[in-house]
Amino acid sequence: MVLFFSQLVSYEHNYSLIINKFMSLSVGIVGLPNVGKSTLFNALTKNSVPAENYPFCTIDPSVGVVAVPDSRLATLSGISGSEEILPAIVEFVDIAGLVKGASAGEGLGNKFLANIRETDMIAEVVRIFEDGDIHHVSGGVDPLGDIEVINLELIMADGETVGKRLNNLERDVKRGDKSAVAEKAVIEKLIPHLSSGQLANSLDLNEEEKKLVKGLHLLTMKPFLYVCNKKQGAFNLDENNDDRWNELVEFFETSGSEYVIVDAGMEHELKDLNDEEKNEFRREYGAQGSGVESLIRACYNRLGLMSYFTTGEKETRAWTVPIGSTGPEAGAAIHSDFQTKYIRAQVITFEDLVKAGSKTNAREQGKLRTEGKEYIVQDGDVIEFLHS
Repeated sequence: MVLFFSQLVSYEHNYSLIINKFMSLSVGIVGLPNVGKSTLFNALTKNSVPAENYPFCTIDPSVGVVAVPDSRLATLSGISGSEEILPAIVEFVDIAGLVKGASAGEGLGNKFLANIRETDMIAEVVRIFEDGDIHHVSGGVDPLGDIEVINLELIMADGETVGKRLNNLERDVKRGDKSAVAEKAVIEKLIPHLSSGQLANSLDLNEEEKKLVKGLHLLTMKPFLYVCNKKQGAFNLDENNDDRWNELVEFFETSGSEYVIVDAGMEHELKDLNDEEKNEFRREYGAQGSGVESLIRACYNRLGLMSYFTTGEKETRAWTVPIGSTGPEAGAAIHSDFQTKYIRAQVITFEDLVKAGSKTNAREQGKLRTEGKEYIVQDGDVIEFLHS
């Protein structure tokens, strides 16, 4: 019997959302003032459920819970005749605008750094359009310069964190504490790396070294996704082969950074339209799909996550697990018993189930297979767990 320890709430478009206690995902939206950060947040969270509906969510107007777009859910629901569809979710946090000097407490610096420290990843918004009516804090549009300002503030804050930690370790190091000695060795790698203006996540550390510094909650150890915000009808750097855009792309490529392009203003305008009206509007203006949906999926992927499904008459649901999870580890997303008392799981791929048309047909065709504890769950697997 599957047990659920989450609170269901009504969700428009006949969906329901559940916050999964075991896999809470939080993305901090950061950027300089007037780059479209809050506009993007409002577009993202149009269909979100207010955070106060969840007893384990931060009650804050700048927090929104957003469904991860996945058309497979509707298909599975149709096959099973499900009463409800429960998508995977991501929590977005609209963090106070950063200014130069934030690491030293300038502006809302301390609040900015504290809020971002609580998130799982950073979505850094930079402006790639010119508009004389929208002032840029630096006096001119320079997306690469914006990134340098923001990242430097985060790096400086991390430098202060590791410096303090190094001092606190000295006594234990002198006593010969092995864990302290090992942690000090990693920190001594981090300090020159940060001092050279590089993010902590770009330092080549093994898994054991990462564990040693995990407790420091370094800002720049988090995954980054850059969000390039353009504007319909304005001078967009990417559309005009502008040197500033070329420099930005070169930075993304050389640093191995991931990025998406979004028109936050347009997405905000479209938020109240139905899907058919949105698609018609995008076709009219030559937009390629939903920038907001691309952003949500990119955040989900950047965090190294995937979805598997459970489906039946009661509900079709996407469960969020890290890529590479074993059967028992994936089962823990539903209930801890599914990990500790795991026996086996019946698994079928989404594609095979769709082709078969039903679980009964899939079983007759030999498409349902039994997997043990060592099975590595794949994105799109439809699973039924058996436990003792």
